Amino acid sequence: MSAPNPASTGLFINGQRETGQDVRIGNVTAAISVANIVKSSLGPVGLDKMLVDDIGDVLITNDGATILKSLEVEHPAARVLVDLANLQDQEVGDGTTSVVIIASELLRRGNDLVKNGIHPTTIISGYRSALKAAVSYIKKEMVVNVSELNDDHLINAAKTSMSSKIIGKESDFFSKLAVDAVKSVKMNATAADVAGYEAMGQSSSGSNDSKARYKYPLSAIHILKAHGKSSLESHLIDGGFAINAMRAAQGMPTFVESSSPGEPVKIAMLDMNLQRHRMGMGVQVIVKDPAEIENIKKREMDITKERIRKIIDAGARVVLTTKGVDDLCMKYFVEAGIICARRCNREDLKRLAKATGGRVVTTMADMEGNETFDAECLGGCDSVREVRIGDGEMLYVYGCKGHGASTIVLRGANEYMLDEMDRALHDSLCVVKRMLESNTLVPGGGAAEAALSVYLDDYAHTIESREQLVIQEYADALLVIPKTLAVNAAKDASELVAKLRSVHAKGQHSSDEADAELKFMGLDLIEGTIRNNLDAGVVEPAISKIKSLRFATEAAITILRIDDRITLNDSKGLAR
Repeated sequence: MSAPNPASTGLFINGQRETGQDVRIGNVTAAISVANIVKSSLGPVGLDKMLVDDIGDVLITNDGATILKSLEVEHPAARVLVDLANLQDQEVGDGTTSVVIIASELLRRGNDLVKNGIHPTTIISGYRSALKAAVSYIKKEMVVNVSELNDDHLINAAKTSMSSKIIGKESDFFSKLAVDAVKSVKMNATAADVAGYEAMGQSSSGSNDSKARYKYPLSAIHILKAHGKSSLESHLIDGGFAINAMRAAQGMPTFVESSSPGEPVKIAMLDMNLQRHRMGMGVQVIVKDPAEIENIKKREMDITKERIRKIIDAGARVVLTTKGVDDLCMKYFVEAGIICARRCNREDLKRLAKATGGRVVTTMADMEGNETFDAECLGGCDSVREVRIGDGEMLYVYGCKGHGASTIVLRGANEYMLDEMDRALHDSLCVVKRMLESNTLVPGGGAAEAALSVYLDDYAHTIESREQLVIQEYADALLVIPKTLAVNAAKDASELVAKLRSVHAKGQHSSDEADAELKFMGLDLIEGTIRNNLDAGVVEPAISKIKSLRFATEAAITILRIDDRITLNDSKGLAR
């Protein structure tokens, strides 16, 4: 719709304006087209996407957030779904594809209701009521509280997360790797962390307040990718750290260990140049006697030598820096038998500092203006060794003395495979972390969505206003997940979903104790049947399911509220 005539409205808009149903249809169409891109990648038999950017770099993935992040989406409503996937990725780490699919289905059904004469405000109100009822039902009926999580539950959750990824075939191996990695960074939760868990509803019912709570910071898990060998050759360095760096000179030792029992190997982590000292910019020295020039050069070398001597005297036997190390400095390190590595990644050094109980040093200047090196900044470990991995060398730090830290070294055939393995493992690590912190899980494979659909359908009949229609549409919209799972698995979606709804309806309407377990029934996409997914080990964190419903509903409401779009012209008079 073009801009209105300024003479008739008394208002001139320098651009184009769309109003009413036109803009709503445009927004919904854009959102559905974005969801259709990721729809076929949902589930354990989902397909991958190949994305080629403007310079020809190839990205092969089926991770919803990664796909949408790589697309240059221009439509403002479609960008809401891209942000939605990123939010789900940050908050939960998994379920990015399903949250986008649910949001787009809610939008499509909401738009149909508007066409049938239901006001958007009624739809928004109905969606909020349905969400509240759905979350309440999940917490009351679907959630399984696991007071003491054993490894089986965690491994099952990790397997469910990676079932649709490239490492799905080796899920037995990688799920164990993910669980061990997250458990290795266990820390006592602070009062603020505990308050945060309770605010998110993660506090398990009947848990003892005096019971210690723990947190599992994923930032302490370092993932390194190395070409070569099979993916099953990937390994976890428990309580250790690997850094993608090598010795700066061949004369340095390849292995350093503590000289006496109980005395750790000290590591200095620097964020500064170890090069011959040079005068600062703008400093001018006027020399009348040519002999003084040699003295200035000698002093420049002595300043560097004094710095290195202070680091060595503090007890450092390994020196890592993010900047350069010149030949003069290297000579002193080789003579002292110290391993030195240069051009290390700053983020890696920060992680290593946390793992070894040290600090990254950015300057040696103290409050008096002198240069000193504080021995407290040194990290401690049992040994450091240079190991050849693939095409290059890495430094392995064993027996870190600080807080929990571990490194996963991924092996694979090529860059694309390693990147996708990294993304898949990240999702699994997030899922395991959420389960350990919340102690709650729900069955996967469409079980929760089918149960909610049946429950909300019954709940809608208790509503006496127009919202009844909206809640029924919300209930039907949730079935898009089991339908899409079945379609991607090349099964008869209509028949499978009908069976699933029938079983859940029987379970919810029956008073027989034996039928109570029917609420855990979900899809078996390999056999094309329905089964008890809780017993089959297809589980996911309850917080993941609750948050994805909340995020999807809020995104749909945000877009449905829009009834006017004004696209302003740029300075040349063209619409942006």
